[in-house]
Amino acid sequence: MAVARNTTRKSRHVRELFYITHIDNIPSILKRGIYSHARIHAEGIKFKHVYNEEIIQKRKEIETPNGRSLWNFANLYFNARNPMLYKLKCDSLLEDIAILGISQEILNRPDIYVTTGNAAHSQSEILPITNARKTLPQIIKETDREYWGEADGSKRKIMAECLVPDLVPPDQIKSIYVATYEPLYKIKETTQFNGFIRQSDMFFQPSKKIDLTPHLSLLEGDMFFSRMQTLTVSVNVVGIMGKGVASRAKYQFPDVYVQYQDACRKGQLKMGKPYLYKRESSADYELADEPTTLTKANAETWFLLFATKRHWREPADIEGIEEGLQWLSENYKKEGIKELALPALGCGLGGLNWKDMGPLLCKYLSTLDIPIAIYLPVEREIPEEQLTKEYLLPHHSRNRLTTYS
Repeated sequence: MAVARNTTRKSRHVRELFYITHIDNIPSILKRGIYSHARIHAEGIKFKHVYNEEIIQKRKEIETPNGRSLWNFANLYFNARNPMLYKLKCDSLLEDIAILGISQEILNRPDIYVTTGNAAHSQSEILPITNARKTLPQIIKETDREYWGEADGSKRKIMAECLVPDLVPPDQIKSIYVATYEPLYKIKETTQFNGFIRQSDMFFQPSKKIDLTPHLSLLEGDMFFSRMQTLTVSVNVVGIMGKGVASRAKYQFPDVYVQYQDACRKGQLKMGKPYLYKRESSADYELADEPTTLTKANAETWFLLFATKRHWREPADIEGIEEGLQWLSENYKKEGIKELALPALGCGLGGLNWKDMGPLLCKYLSTLDIPIAIYLPVEREIPEEQLTKEYLLPHHSRNRLTTYS
């Protein structure tokens, strides 16, 4: 199955289209092209599927306006980071997955179709490209998002497709993206591909990871795709989620917003006392395509609502944050927290500086014996010397308590 990458948010034009496949299929694809399921079946080609066979069979029953089954088309999506790729992140080894970048010239073919969402979804339209030129900018706009949800239909819309009859010729393949460097070397050794090959963070992996201790790491990336048991949301205590991480939680997980407002009204959330929302379901079920077929979904996704300021107009309160960290270090085991992801509390919109908050966060979090990931602020670049063990954990470094690389 495949996905497409759009250009910058200003242009709203397709830059490249992508096909997601098992890495073992690449030599055959580079030789023959990207085949439809029907053609793979008809020619008896050995092909490793990366998606649930039951789901693929469902697409066989759905037809385009000209009466051909979806099985007769190579399907391309309009965003690489979508629910289908997230499902693969949950259920597959990312080292086995590759994304082939396809020339956007494929959109000039008069025989293709585009859809307004996942082609297998009953609410999605399948439109001949000749009738969809005016609709295409809106379709691209709907897929140009960093996250999605079930309630507003964005989960379906972000999976809009371009359907190419029979095959995508091999000369249309311009690039290959992989999640780690190991498959990159494998592709270079086993093929004569002259296009662009690179490791990419589009697979929901952090773009940077620094291990400070066996349990504590610094990451650059999207915390909400981390799959850790407990995600931390920095909030105020007046019940308003306006910007930043809080706003993201509000729109992606509406139930978190309801719990947050209720905790504020009841006085359960205070400066120095975070509120733990023990959600009964996993975020994987909302983020992944066809979640009922997940085999390795997390059992649960909890949210730790951590007050960093009293009012949303005020700057972050470093003393209140420290009190909250003290509460966390004393109560995490009793509360059942097994893994913890959190942003750089108070930094960014809170106005505090990493040079002060980094050592404070690490001072408390390094004492917890569970996996912890601190997601670095993106508002400003942090000097490399402020990301070292020597700077963030000076006591550990002086006493040689850590020898981690």
